[in-house]
Amino acid sequence: MNILILGSGGREHAFAWKIAQSPLCNKLFVAPGNAGTALVATNLPIAFNDTEAITRAVQEQEIDLLVIGPEEPLVKGLVNRLRANKKLAKLRIVGPDQRGAQLEGSKDFSKQFMQRYGIPTAASRTFTAETLEEGLAYLDAHQVPIVLKADGLAAGKGVIITESISEARAVLTDMLTGGRFGEAGHKVVVEQFLKGIELSVFVLTDGVNYKILPEAKDYKRIGEGDTGPNTGGMGAVSPVKFATAKFLNKVEEKIVKPTLAGLQKEDIRYQGFIFVGLINVKDEPYVIEYNARMGDPETEVVLPRIQNDFVELMVATADGELDKIQLQISPQTAVTTVVVSGGYPDTYEKGKSITDLSTLDDVTTFHAGTKPGFNGHVLTDGGRVLALTAVANSLENAVMKSQKAARTVQFEGKYYRKDIGLDLIRYQD
Repeated sequence: MNILILGSGGREHAFAWKIAQSPLCNKLFVAPGNAGTALVATNLPIAFNDTEAITRAVQEQEIDLLVIGPEEPLVKGLVNRLRANKKLAKLRIVGPDQRGAQLEGSKDFSKQFMQRYGIPTAASRTFTAETLEEGLAYLDAHQVPIVLKADGLAAGKGVIITESISEARAVLTDMLTGGRFGEAGHKVVVEQFLKGIELSVFVLTDGVNYKILPEAKDYKRIGEGDTGPNTGGMGAVSPVKFATAKFLNKVEEKIVKPTLAGLQKEDIRYQGFIFVGLINVKDEPYVIEYNARMGDPETEVVLPRIQNDFVELMVATADGELDKIQLQISPQTAVTTVVVSGGYPDTYEKGKSITDLSTLDDVTTFHAGTKPGFNGHVLTDGGRVLALTAVANSLENAVMKSQKAARTVQFEGKYYRKDIGLDLIRYQD
């Protein structure tokens, strides 16, 4: 098969790394890709939301399977446009259509969806600029902390936890009238704060059948001890010690099954990944959010633990035959440490030369924000630069190997969290 992956981050490099291992893969392309994907695939200089260029590439490269990595093209209806093209009738696509992607594209939509189907989540209400005064009164009647979420896509940074009513009032006003998150903040979901420990569960579905992939815990805050502003993710661990078989069974019965039943009832065609962001509150799962794709950097710890031929999984998803697949998961632990540019998630510089990559022999190096430089050099090209994944028989060893790699790789201004996974090592039931 000829296969095309859309995207340019660590998630897409992980997809390419896994797909390239399959004997079913003939030619592999990534659009636009990065310096890492170029090691296992052919990068195409195409933006992942350029429908015309993607259509041409599918036809010219005789693509059989398309795997869509990022959320933006899904939310903007790329799948619908490709499926409407009769010339692409035989193209297999892994990724939901525009209505399905609303699970991620609109926090308000996903909240209403959960309420309709009795899926456990925090109490909330949605406000707009026109209902700002109601929103302020709603805040005044609530205890802190209070969570405020931009309704639309905000690159993983549209969630603010406020510690006082005055702060909550100022943030809500700024989001609705000050343009803090632009178009994404035209609606704001005000949500009850749930206290617990977070994890992510990933579901692969063909629209009817499903497989629950390995769970993971990611680390969103920039600072150690989960301090500072949110980022796209500073590291991840899989499996998660507190996600017992009993707890994951509750997730399946109370969340996964009702979610898929709701999508079918609303005639939403969903063939792809559902990321369920959860919080464990006294051993009960609550949904924080849905994503319509795999998480990043969670993909970099989930995929190394999947032992199946990944192309077989993707084809079964597109063909509605996931029930024929028996998922095989490694019992080992995977840990990834994300190395970022100095200043991230705020202002940072690009184009810094990365050295010592060739010495990283104890980890899998997934490129997130990189580009090829002259004479074989690799340059930084984003906030999150590398995800360094170690797999070992114990959490402690995986943490040690991943952190050693993060210390070893060098570029000007590099930063990484030194506490990835340590909370799980200390965790007691």
